[in-house]
Amino acid sequence: MRVVPVSRAFFLVLAVLLAVTVSETALAHQPFFEETDTTASTPLLVSDPEISTALFSTLELPGDVDFFAFTVTAGQTIEVGMTIPQISGQEEFAPTIGVIASGLDKASAKELPADALSLLSSDVGAYVLEPTEATIFFEPFSRTAYWRRQRRQITFPSDGEAVVVVWHPQGAVGRYTLVIGQREVLGGDIAFGRKIRDYWTPVVLQQAAETDSPAIPGGNDVQQPESLRSNASHSDTSSPRCSWFMRLLSTLLGAEERCQ
Repeated sequence: MRVVPVSRAFFLVLAVLLAVTVSETALAHQPFFEETDTTASTPLLVSDPEISTALFSTLELPGDVDFFAFTVTAGQTIEVGMTIPQISGQEEFAPTIGVIASGLDKASAKELPADALSLLSSDVGAYVLEPTEATIFFEPFSRTAYWRRQRRQITFPSDGEAVVVVWHPQGAVGRYTLVIGQREVLGGDIAFGRKIRDYWTPVVLQQAAETDSPAIPGGNDVQQPESLRSNASHSDTSSPRCSWFMRLLSTLLGAEERCQ
């Protein structure tokens, strides 16, 4: 019986198809990064709040307030939540979320930070999501772990723009991921693999960085999640846990440094 050889191109096409299928599950959220600090007049815009979107952001200075915006229709229900990356020093970091939109309760508006008060009007109120007890969430593809905090589904009574504000009442600084939407659709920042390395480091205040004794030893190194450090300490070689398929998948998604 004659055996028909299978070309390398066939295996490559098969690998790409599998990669797309697996990546859609591995990266459930569409990731985007806060490239520049946002304000009430220049919020980070979310094009479709029903699509699960992860906004990797930072409260860089005490009193910093971040702003995000999207359009809603009357009766639309949108999920809003937060996860905290397991970066050293962020064990207790838990910002507050405020959702501002027409028709929401005005009684909660008094809890908003001063920077957000200009967004209120006679028919615009707010919904405040206080931090909740953290649960641990592990994202297998990027090999990163998070503390999952508050999460709530909000039904908007009127058409218009909704603005989400994030701040820390006590002025703590740190990194967080704001999650908006539930519907999983493949997409997001194609440079995710490169940018997550820079994101995954502790926030160091400028005055601390200028001292003779850096607050974070080896501050240029990427900080691993607490739950993964013990695994990394057992080997000085590149990660043996990444199979050839995961290395291919990492390369296709721009996250090859996760599988070196």
